[in-house]
Amino acid sequence: MDDILDGYGAYMNPSLARTYRFMGLNHAEYTGQGAVVTDADGVDYLDCAGGYGVFVQGYRHPRIVAAAHEQLDLMPLSSRVLVSPRQVELAQRLQELTPGDLSYSFFCNSGAEAVEAALKFARASTGRSLIISTEGAFHGKSYGALSVSGRDLYQTPFKPLLPDVVRIPYGDLEALQAVMSDAVAGVIVEPIQGEGGVIVPPDNYLPGIRDLCDKYGASMIVDEVQTGIGHTGKLFAIEHSGVVPDLLCLAKALGGGVMPIGAVVGRPWVWRLFDSSPLIHTSTFGGNPLACRVGRVALDVTVEEKLPERAAELGAWFIPELKQLMTRHPRLIRDVRGRGLMIGIEFTAPGVGGMVMSELFQRHVLAVYTLNNERVLRLLPPLVIEKAQLETVLSHLGAALDQVELVADDLWESTAD
Repeated sequence: MDDILDGYGAYMNPSLARTYRFMGLNHAEYTGQGAVVTDADGVDYLDCAGGYGVFVQGYRHPRIVAAAHEQLDLMPLSSRVLVSPRQVELAQRLQELTPGDLSYSFFCNSGAEAVEAALKFARASTGRSLIISTEGAFHGKSYGALSVSGRDLYQTPFKPLLPDVVRIPYGDLEALQAVMSDAVAGVIVEPIQGEGGVIVPPDNYLPGIRDLCDKYGASMIVDEVQTGIGHTGKLFAIEHSGVVPDLLCLAKALGGGVMPIGAVVGRPWVWRLFDSSPLIHTSTFGGNPLACRVGRVALDVTVEEKLPERAAELGAWFIPELKQLMTRHPRLIRDVRGRGLMIGIEFTAPGVGGMVMSELFQRHVLAVYTLNNERVLRLLPPLVIEKAQLETVLSHLGAALDQVELVADDLWESTAD
């Protein structure tokens, strides 16, 4: 493993190599199946990180892998001249599954690219420039997506960013009302903030955004790159609110844990932007046959195996169990929150999340804290995970917290002295 980390340091990112060493993440991944990752030494890890939301259908789901092999043998990439039946098949399925009159799809390669496209579409379709985003948001790290994200740490080195962007507190309709006007092209929002710390908004928040966007003629952009494809107990998290956005951004789990793919699904009025030119926004690799074939099968697997329902059922059991751990460790855990199997554990102090993450790793459980809130440990396991496996995670998490509590006791005693 040391030679791999040496390679990170020599050829990629010296700071990241030091971080891996400091965290004790010194085992090389080798393969995966279901909710289990196996390292190069044959050691199994229960994955509660889920590739930040990628592995909804688990690692190497046999139907998805078989579809990828079949398409790979036929035509993995597109000529970009002849029409692509695989694109049409995936777009049709998305039209069938997404709420309301979301009708048309544009395909790209990642969540950040989906957000970039949505921002352009909002501006072009309204003829306006102002974009409203939220504090704590995470929409990607490409230029436009970074501009509407909500943490200065990632933005400051690259300023000036995209102009005409206003950030407001998440979950605050009054703050949104205060900045809405006829100059607003779009409001971009996550149904649950993922990297912001698994923040679930008030029930009236998303319907309120929809009403304000309708009132002022602005686009409602919903970023479901992390929440989408089943994590929260619905196929799309926006379904919990009964709201239809104007633009829906997808990626991560749409690729079935096999292929990178992103998509923007839009309502007909937004898609009129393509009337001026059908090639006004394009992507060379976006919508390639391999990714679209995998995406279509990934959706079918998710629906037919009832993975959103599975997430709802397991989450209804798992979240209360995690709250029991909170009652056992009130000095460590401030809150447990989430929907389905998208769960955040908020700790009382910075650094605790990293300690718990390291202790879990020593017990062969993978979890990560959120990028915009290091106090929050995120649990986002594949939805194929078994209840017995979650019981094991719960046991290991309890042991990890017990160990961190001992260390914290020593720190508190030394501070008191």
